[in-house]
Formats: sequence, structure tokens, C-alpha cells
Amino acid sequence: MVEQQQGLFSFMAQESDKLITQTFQHIGLTFISLLFAILIGLPLGILIARKRKLSPSVIGVAGVLQTIPSIALLGFMIPVLGIGAKPAIVALLIYALLPIIRNTYTGIIGIDKHIIEAAKAMGMSKWQILLNVEFPLAMPVILAGIRTATVINVGVATLASYIAAGGLGEFIFGGISLNNTNMILAGAIPAALLAILLDLLLSGIQKFNFKKLRYGLIALPVLIVVFGFFYLIPNVYGSKLTAGFTPEFMGRQDGDLGLKSAYGLKIHTIVISDAVMYKAAYAKELDVISGYSTDGRLKAFNLTILKDDKGIFPPYYAAPIIRSSSLQKFPGLEEVLNKLAGQITDSVMTDLNYRTDYLHQVPERVAKDFLIKKGLWKASRNGKDGIVRIGSKIFGEQYILAEMYSMLIKGYTDYGVSTKTGLGGTKICFDALVNDQIDFYPEYTGTGLLVLLQPDKKMAQNIAHDKDKTYDYVKAEFKKKYNIDWLKPIGFNNSYALMMRQKQSQELNVNTITALKKYLDNK
Repeated sequence: MVEQQQGLFSFMAQESDKLITQTFQHIGLTFISLLFAILIGLPLGILIARKRKLSPSVIGVAGVLQTIPSIALLGFMIPVLGIGAKPAIVALLIYALLPIIRNTYTGIIGIDKHIIEAAKAMGMSKWQILLNVEFPLAMPVILAGIRTATVINVGVATLASYIAAGGLGEFIFGGISLNNTNMILAGAIPAALLAILLDLLLSGIQKFNFKKLRYGLIALPVLIVVFGFFYLIPNVYGSKLTAGFTPEFMGRQDGDLGLKSAYGLKIHTIVISDAVMYKAAYAKELDVISGYSTDGRLKAFNLTILKDDKGIFPPYYAAPIIRSSSLQKFPGLEEVLNKLAGQITDSVMTDLNYRTDYLHQVPERVAKDFLIKKGLWKASRNGKDGIVRIGSKIFGEQYILAEMYSMLIKGYTDYGVSTKTGLGGTKICFDALVNDQIDFYPEYTGTGLLVLLQPDKKMAQNIAHDKDKTYDYVKAEFKKKYNIDWLKPIGFNNSYALMMRQKQSQELNVNTITALKKYLDNK
């Protein structure tokens, strides 16, 4: 226990610069969106309190908006607002609206009618009644709504890292992808503390009497604006080019850490989901991205791979990894899964990915067309001799492979299949396998070596650049440590790569990572 705490504190101290930056971004996103939510929600709440026939429709719309899954809402914003802070702020604003509108409405209509009548009898105008009677009396209820909205925003803002808006989600999702508990806690603990602190602060304001509260209310908008500016602080620092790296790439030795140690590469970096990273590069919102060498979007968005002239990216040959108990439970399954062994080259996988990533064909169709072309497809036997559970990570290539394996199992055996696709990153998939939630999923030798086994640096350097040595090592170690088998490699090597737009690469004469480093250094 002591070792774990020391490891966490040591990690947080080591990454203190990033932690501070992400905390500023998180606070900024929370308060900018909260400010806009108050500016919109408060007048709407007052309006429906005056015209109560509108209240069901306004509150209903705000409620429906809040039911949209947050990650989907961010996705809807991207085509309109691009990536970065803008879509994140709009999404957070939408989530904060309902409690502010509803509490403003409830607070005002809950005031005793006799009080309002007395105010009118004294000759007060509508504005005077609102500002001097209704607002003060309704304020505790309104502040309860703002308090709820603030806590919601702190939580949802962790998802902003998926669209390059920053925040503490960068550590959380990077840790999930990398099987790194310290990294997850380094993001989760500050986010939780931030939510608790803000909740306590606002609950304290709620308890003030109006006379004291009035001064607090004058300061509150100023504080919200000041906190909102926190988002801009990290953006003061930058470089000639901007890179977009995935959370997983940021924490890997064969990723950002390796680029810094092997190349000394220092580039302004934002963390972004690979789902939008390629499009952001194409739209010139990013200059350099971390991608996959067989990704179909390379072709779709005219991107070029920068040569890894110091060889920090090891081979990533894909192969199914399966529980040994599952091989015993399902006789003949290994033979069926190995039907894909050696069948898919790099160029074939790139074309298959292109069909799903850019042409938006469903993985099932792409998988079936490929199996038919190879003479491997058979109609399903509708088997009932047991269910084989297939997992996959959350990108197109894994969906395609999961579909291929599903069709092969249904066509060649009497087993049924259930699929659990889109399992976040490496940690989620591997934990699901180890904990007997799935029977197998496609994994990559480089990920097995550097993320899951994490051998010492010397061992990693000795084997990481030889595909056969890497495969033999992970195969032996997984069997020994986890009782998990690596089946035969599928054939393609989907390694990490740095990419730029082809035109930009030519204009800057940057076609290797070393050339990129030199360009950045020549400011």
C-alpha cells in the first residue's frame, strides 16, 4: 500500500507541469461554459416563470438535451465547430442549462403571492419586483441549480480531452489506455477534489443571508470570468507547429516519451481522440499527428508518414490473444482463428480501414467481402454448442477483425458468438480478458511488449526491433504470467507513426522525425 501511494505521489510530482496545465484547462472549461449557461439559463427561467405555458416545452427541451450521451454530444459538435475548446464549451453549456433553468423557474414561482401583491401595492415596477423581491427570495434555489450545474460540468469536462480541449481527462483516458493506475488517479483525484471544493464553496454561499449574499453576488460573475481565463494560461506557450497525440501515445515509451528521449523533440502538443485526429490534420488544425501505419485515413486525407530514422516504434504485428481455458473449452477454435494467419498484408489492411474510416462502410460488410474474396466465408451454422465472447478496442481495424473472427466461428464451428466491441483502450480490453469477461481479442505485439509486459529498458531495446523476437517473447511471457496464448500473427504490421499533410511535408522539407526536430529547433 505504501509503495502504491509513493508511486502515485512520485508520478504526480514528475508530471506536475502537465497536471497544473490540465487543471487550469479544466477549471477554465468549467467556468466559461457555466458563465454562458447562466447568461442563457437565467433569462429563460425568468421568462417561463412569467409565461408559464412555455415552461413544459422549455424545460422539456433542456431535459432532452441533457439525456444525449456526453461523448455523442461532443461528436455532434465537431462538424459544426471543429475540435478544441469551442465544441467542448457548447456541450458543457448544454448540460448545465437544465438545472439553472428549472431552479430559476421553481425559485420564482415558489414565492408567496401575497409578497408580490404587496410589492405591487407599494408601486414597484416589474423590474423592481424582480431585482428587489423575487431574485433575493429565489436566490438560494437558483444557487442550488448553479451548484448542480457546476458539479456536472466538472465531471463532463473530463471528456473534453477527446476533442483536443484539454483538461484532466487527458490523464484519465491516457491511464486507461496504458494500464497505468497512477495516471488515472492523477487525473481523477484532482477532478474529484475540484468538484467537492466548488460544491462546498457554493453551498457556503447558499447559506449567506441576503445582505451578505448581495456582495457575494457582485463578486460571483467576476470570479467566474477570472476562473474562465484559466483556460488561456497554458496556451501562452507554443511552438512553430502543433501536434495532436492520442492519450495512449502521450504516455508510451514508443510514443511521446520516446520522441523526447530519443529525438529530443519538443513540440506544442494537444491530446486528442484518434477518431477526430486525422480530420483535424486535414483541416489544418493540427500539423503533426500520431497515427497508425495501416490506417485508411492516411490515403483519405493525403497524409504522409515521417520516417522513424531512430527506430523508436517497434513492430506491431496483430494476432488474437486468447485465454488458455477458452481454448480448452472450445475445441477446434484455435484452428479456426488461425485461418486468418498471414492473410492480411499492410496494404490490404490499409484498404480495409479506408472502407470503414472514410467510405463509412460497416465493418460487417468489409469483413464479409474480404472473407469471400479469400474463399474463407461460410454461411452460419447457427451453432448452439456454447458462446465464444470476442472483444475489440475502439477503432475501425479492430471492429473489422472482430467481425471476421465472428463469421469464421459461426461458419466453421457449432459455437455461437457474442461480441463486446469498442472496449476503450488496451487496459479495458486486457482486463476484460484476464477477468474472464471475453475469450479473446486482437492485440499487437508491440503493445503486448511495452504496455502490458513492460520489460526493463535493456530487454526492450534488445528485442523491440525484431518482429520474430518480439512475438516469441510476448508469447512466452503471456503464457507464463497470465495463462494467455498468442495465436499466429495475422500478417500486417500496424505500428505507430508520426504524420503530416503531404503538401506541408514537401513545403517544409520535413520527411523524417529528425528533420522535424531540426525544423522546430531553427526558430
